[in-house]
Amino acid sequence: MCQIVEKAVAEGLSRRGVLAGIAAIAGGAALAGCAPTTAPVAAPAAAQNQPRAAAEGYRTRLVLLGTAGGPAWHVGERSGISSALAVGDRYYLIDAGAGVTHRLRGSGLGSPQPTRGPLDTLNAVFLTHLHSDHICDLPALLSAGWANGLSQNARRPVAVWGPGNRGALPPLFGQASEPPVVAPNNSTPGTEEMVGLLVGAFATDFNDRARDTGTPVPDQLFAGHDLPLPAEHLRDPNGTPHPRMSPVTFYEDDLVRVSATLVQHAPVFPALAYRFDTDDGSIVFSGDTAPSDNLVELAAGADVLVHEVMDRQAVESAFPPPRTEAVEALIRHTLDAHTTIEDVGPIAERAGAGTLVLNHLVPAFTPDDRRLAAQNGYSGRLVVGHDLEQIGIGAPR
Repeated sequence: MCQIVEKAVAEGLSRRGVLAGIAAIAGGAALAGCAPTTAPVAAPAAAQNQPRAAAEGYRTRLVLLGTAGGPAWHVGERSGISSALAVGDRYYLIDAGAGVTHRLRGSGLGSPQPTRGPLDTLNAVFLTHLHSDHICDLPALLSAGWANGLSQNARRPVAVWGPGNRGALPPLFGQASEPPVVAPNNSTPGTEEMVGLLVGAFATDFNDRARDTGTPVPDQLFAGHDLPLPAEHLRDPNGTPHPRMSPVTFYEDDLVRVSATLVQHAPVFPALAYRFDTDDGSIVFSGDTAPSDNLVELAAGADVLVHEVMDRQAVESAFPPPRTEAVEALIRHTLDAHTTIEDVGPIAERAGAGTLVLNHLVPAFTPDDRRLAAQNGYSGRLVVGHDLEQIGIGAPR
């Protein structure tokens, strides 16, 4: 969002007008990443945070670790985007946004002993896409994981699943000249390559600790994997919209079966949504996406759909009229990569999801009263997500 503000200013919208628009969003709450955040607005009773106790007795639980969208480091009640699915005494991590390490400590997942947990019961990590707000704390998990439970994890090396190399740079948008290419020899690494590059970046520390104290080396702790999507869906990384496809099942253990599909988050590609099927029910994570038929198919009959949401009013209010064509294009470009409050309810209704959980909230501090409008067009249970909220799946045991 910050890039959009900067571009709007460059296109002639006055900085005073931009800042005035941002200040007006949701009664003074800033767009995620564009201005200092204000104190969180109290949620209405219907959407108040459910503490860990609310899911006690459930074998399978959704744990919202961080619920804010965007690359800004938030203050207040919301950390960067990350979720966990706990099944029995083990769990799976979905994305690793800013603050995930501290949120894991506060979640009750893994061992409470400082050097044994919380990563001692982590089964696998799943990344929806490689935008910074979804992966920025992955290096912290991997580099210091040995001291926070990975060394005691019976399933190590823990798999880190995510999108593969996109194979081509994204197209230019709103710029007259080509910017410098970062890492031109490998400018779009996928998950497996990224994890390998992170190991190389932290090699001094890994080697020192292995030789000094016998700490396990990275290959013994974790391993990156590219999600195996059919090749015909990956031929055009810059195509719009995303290819229509049916879900692909790619991971299974004794607790979960995981399927994935492509979703619409152009220019990012591949961008993924995940479905976890357990003995207690099914949970779907949308990742970042505009409305997507692929997602609706993936989420068909799911017990819980965890879906990103963007406040269209807040985005449009940041750029008061009169607007240039370039500014209008910037607004469309942003909204076309996400799902608005008005659109998310009908998506969950089409999928037949029993519960819709709003997550990856942009702006982070839009009042919950505004987000409750997502109930329009949806007949199921609506939950506005909050950090460390837990939701039981199935029936208590």
